[in-house]
Amino acid sequence: MNKEVQTHENRAHDRIDSGAERIKQATSDAVASSKEKFDRAADRVEERVHQATDKAANAAGRATDKVADATERGRVAYDQARDRADEWLEEVREYVREKPVQAVAIALGAGWLLGRILRR
Repeated sequence: MNKEVQTHENRAHDRIDSGAERIKQATSDAVASSKEKFDRAADRVEERVHQATDKAANAAGRATDKVADATERGRVAYDQARDRADEWLEEVREYVREKPVQAVAIALGAGWLLGRILRR
């Protein structure tokens, strides 16, 4: 009977070992499968983050270019207006030098007219 008990014990141990091995293999398979799925998901997330970063960088570059362009156009317009104002000022100075009496009469008339307009 001793041998029979040992045989049953050996079979029980073998079944337990076999069951444990199947559980171990199933766990390893599940972990490997999950790891592959997580890796693929992480790769997709990383790719989308790179795409979003590229889009943001491109948009920022375009915005910077537009600001630089607008700044340059503003600078050109300012320079032109300043040059035009300098030309007009020089013309007024020459007119006053050539015709001082008429310039004073025009200034007085413009002042009187402006005063009448602002009183109302």
